[in-house]
Amino acid sequence: TGCCSKTIIARMPSKPITRGQAATLCLLVPFVFGLGQVHAIERFPYAQTKVFPGSEWARWPTPGAAGWSAAKLKTARKYTTTTKTAAVLIVQGGQVVDEWGETKRPFKCHSMRKSILSALYGPHVAAGKIKRTSTLGELGIDDNAPSLTDAEKSATVADLLKARSGVYHPALYETKGMAARRPKRGSHVPGTFWYYNNWDFNALGTIFKKQTGQGIYREFESRLAKPLGMQDFVREKHTRYFTGADSVHAAYPFQLSARDLARFGLLFARGGRWGDSQIIPHDWVNESTSPYSTTERGGGYGYMWWVAANGKFYPNVTLPDGSFAASGYRGHKVLVIPQWDLVVVHRVNTFEKEGSVSTTEFGQLVKRILA
Repeated sequence: TGCCSKTIIARMPSKPITRGQAATLCLLVPFVFGLGQVHAIERFPYAQTKVFPGSEWARWPTPGAAGWSAAKLKTARKYTTTTKTAAVLIVQGGQVVDEWGETKRPFKCHSMRKSILSALYGPHVAAGKIKRTSTLGELGIDDNAPSLTDAEKSATVADLLKARSGVYHPALYETKGMAARRPKRGSHVPGTFWYYNNWDFNALGTIFKKQTGQGIYREFESRLAKPLGMQDFVREKHTRYFTGADSVHAAYPFQLSARDLARFGLLFARGGRWGDSQIIPHDWVNESTSPYSTTERGGGYGYMWWVAANGKFYPNVTLPDGSFAASGYRGHKVLVIPQWDLVVVHRVNTFEKEGSVSTTEFGQLVKRILA
């Protein structure tokens, strides 16, 4: 992003550089990979190689070849034996640094589905099929009795993307905690108050299908899964809409593997670009992962992405502002740090009824990984 990095890009050979050349390049551009320290280098030099996975993920020959400590990664791995972690995958420079657990197994994504839908919105907003300024009333969006008031129908698509709709109608696929924290109907004017609201997220699914004429799962398959080369996703097996009596707006759960989610994370680490194709508009990636609200933990919230802001994100570790994550119930995470061209995927086996990894524990894990 600075003049130096632009010069490096301009002087890159036309053919892909070797791992040895990449390692030499790393030595030429000093940086400090310290917790809570963001120095003059805004992006790791590995990002300059722009490696993308093919049918299989490429791997660094050793963590040391990528500038990582194998011993300290073992410490991070050992820590996960004390938690309910099912899988971890670490990607930098488009290649796997380390992984452990069931990284090929499609687990439930839970609320990570929301960041996926946010990504799918980008191309259709750019094409004009979806307008962020459109109101629920204009789009004909309502719900079961007690139906939406005129004030609630004044909420815009942008309000829903930011979880600031002011619509507190019962929603599907909520946890008990979410339902208990839901504000009273009419307590906040649309656009004025952030509340992590499944009604907003589910209604956005309805709006997407209505405005594009395309189902979320088919769109995900054609727009993301196939172009990114996801290895474990089978639409007929790993997707099913969730419906119920509380609301007309269905939830859209996914099951995805850690290594497939890492492709999604890498796409966003690279500004929506995959090889020679701009899959998601670059402006949408920047806009959707910018903070518009402050969350309970002090970080930010974008368009259905959790965002590091004001030096705050997870307990026990400080990440650079501009980092962001998709997050799911009981500890699922796709953490993206674009400045370091780094993606960390964390999974929990939530097919089992018990067990979770708290944000505090995840922060401890990320601290050990970044050490």
